[in-house]
Amino acid sequence: MSQLPVPAEVAEASRSLGLGASAPELHGGLCGWLAGGGEEAADWPARVLADPGLPAPVPGSALDRLRQATAAQLGDGEFSFQLLLVEDGQPLRERAQALFDWCRGFLRGFGLAAGASPPLSEEGGEALQDLARLAGASVQDIDEDEDEDESALSELEEFVRVAVLLLHGDCVLGPRHRRSLN
Repeated sequence: MSQLPVPAEVAEASRSLGLGASAPELHGGLCGWLAGGGEEAADWPARVLADPGLPAPVPGSALDRLRQATAAQLGDGEFSFQLLLVEDGQPLRERAQALFDWCRGFLRGFGLAAGASPPLSEEGGEALQDLARLAGASVQDIDEDEDEDESALSELEEFVRVAVLLLHGDCVLGPRHRRSLN
């Protein structure tokens, strides 16, 4: 399985290129771009952040490895796809905020790649609406020792993971499959 770089590495690489996006937001944007049918390209930050002036990551850098691992995970058919959020052991509040940031990045990247009318199934359309709700969410009233909140966050992360795979299937795998049948 292709391993994602750790969030701290991605955050540092983002800062050094002056990207102005957190690691979760950047990974969400990359995933949205790829799931929406965007080309897997070395200059992905310029495409995902809609800023053609941004430099391409150096080959082998954390951002380059992030692109390669993410594309491999989305395309492997083994459901190995993972979200890059924050380091393990962070407070629940930070982890929840990272998930919401990830979803905001995803929607931006997906919209840029898929356009106004992506070829979504009914389930894909619902998943996209749910991701939009999560992107608009904020962290409130989280009690750090609530096992319930911990469990709810894990369920949300799994939902997001499956929603991304569904949208990738609708916009990338479905059209690719239809082309191979013709």
